[in-house]
Amino acid sequence: MAKDSRRSGRYGQSKVGWEFFGSELKRRREAADLSQQELGRRVFCSGTYIGQFETGVRKPQLDVAERIDTELATGGFFARMCEELINSTTNVPYFADVAYLEGIATEIHAYAPMFVPGLLQTAAYARAVFKGGFPLAPNDDIDSWVAARLERQCIVAHPTTPLLWTIIDENVIRRPTGGAAVMREQLEHLASLARGERLVVQVLPYSSGAPVLGGMLKLMTFDDAPPVAYSEGAMSGSLMDDPALVAKLQRAYDFARAAALPRDSSLTLIEAAAEEYADGNRE
Repeated sequence: MAKDSRRSGRYGQSKVGWEFFGSELKRRREAADLSQQELGRRVFCSGTYIGQFETGVRKPQLDVAERIDTELATGGFFARMCEELINSTTNVPYFADVAYLEGIATEIHAYAPMFVPGLLQTAAYARAVFKGGFPLAPNDDIDSWVAARLERQCIVAHPTTPLLWTIIDENVIRRPTGGAAVMREQLEHLASLARGERLVVQVLPYSSGAPVLGGMLKLMTFDDAPPVAYSEGAMSGSLMDDPALVAKLQRAYDFARAAALPRDSSLTLIEAAAEEYADGNRE
């Protein structure tokens, strides 16, 4: 029961929806007398992936759902359900799958070159990030985006999983996103999380030179599925599950981790920066 408590709210609804998708896929596949391997061959993916779709560990892309409909003669049932579940999230389309995978990951390793990762942001900091990226967006949209981001943070409150390991560039703590008061609150929040047992935070200092990773990266591992990687650019994102590519990105992340400050030194730097913002806010 405790394991499922972190999937409340929209995560819980989404998980139930995809579990129903999977149970229907299994029922109709078996009714067609097809093995997972045979259906996978027909829709151009592995039998393992079909099994992961059926258990809700992974979600199929829309084109795969369409091919499943063709092979099982289900009249567009799976494509329509796939579209409905994808569109039901308040996250932007390219991030919807990532938000879902965060909720079932056992470990999340992130590198953040510009901003504190979304899972660790305060409401005020998240608002400042969105306002900076979308200065003309209506306040109602900003409010919705902030609420969706904070809702994802239910996984951080879970007592055991996932393990969170975050490397932030020193630029993240030096850039006054939202102003001194917002930064002080954000860094104090980050320091508080870093003192706990669930989260490891390391700072990649300016003194380390050019970073190994040139942009945002998130690596996620699972109990019963291969690891995935996610990178993000301007209003776009890429979710990658090719084993060779994920392994290369993991090595790059390991090099960045080796160049970062140790955990205690990172915490000291974050706390010192928070005090600097506090002093600046009093002036």
